[in-house]
Amino acid sequence: MQYTKPALTHEQQADQLIDRGMECDRDELIRCLKSVNYYRLSGYWFPFRNEDSSFKDGTTLNKVWRRYAFDRRLRLQVLDAIERVEICVRSELVYRLAHEQGAFGYLDKANMPGLGADEYATFIKRLTEEYEGSHEQFIDHFRATYADSHPLPPYWMITELMAFGSLLRLFRGSPQPVKREIADRFGVNAKVMESWLKTLNIIRNICAHHGRLWNRELGFKPMIPNKDAKWHEPVAVTNNRIFGVLTILKCMLDDVAPQSGWTERLLTLLDDYSDLPRDRMGFPDDWRECPIWK
Repeated sequence: MQYTKPALTHEQQADQLIDRGMECDRDELIRCLKSVNYYRLSGYWFPFRNEDSSFKDGTTLNKVWRRYAFDRRLRLQVLDAIERVEICVRSELVYRLAHEQGAFGYLDKANMPGLGADEYATFIKRLTEEYEGSHEQFIDHFRATYADSHPLPPYWMITELMAFGSLLRLFRGSPQPVKREIADRFGVNAKVMESWLKTLNIIRNICAHHGRLWNRELGFKPMIPNKDAKWHEPVAVTNNRIFGVLTILKCMLDDVAPQSGWTERLLTLLDDYSDLPRDRMGFPDDWRECPIWK
């Protein structure tokens, strides 16, 4: 099938939306469409549409825009939490691995038992790219001083250059005792911890590319600890939407940054947009009864 839809001007886009039943001031709608691409904004009005693409009665630009504005603020909240978790895990890994394996331990495949040969090669290739592309002052100094003896810098430098994906590979590749020690800090096992980090990497990428987050159904679902009652009673934490991710972040931040005020800011955000359907985010009606959120 050939794609035949033409590009529309902002004015044509606005008229089309109004013709389909969106209630709004035309000039205000045009201003919004000039600020936020029609296609991006369509993800927020999609739940208001009928099967024939007309809008349900009572659909207003304000309702759509509130969902967009909420999602933007939610992404910023989530990014703030992920940054804190990422830095903590990075610190834990580099401290333990450097002391147990030496400054350049990651360059020995034997020290990365959790990675197959191909994945290890990809890991080192990616680190090399991150190193060669860096112009951080401490990296420039290392190159000028030690490049003739060391193709890559020590643990405590290279981890500062790692993207989250490389950090995830480093965790996955680490010896089991190291992974267990880090996971223990958050009250979970290494397998659950790895699934959390993989989830946070995916969510971070969604946020960094300004993707719709608030009502997204997760493709990769983080593991929920199956023997820890606080995840199941009196409220079961689900893992298919953002509520599960927020609960994981809350659990981790209670240890990593208990004085950050992150939880209070998130609760304020939810209260500010109490008109949005929380079930679309995976929140159960009695979610505040979950011990993790108390």
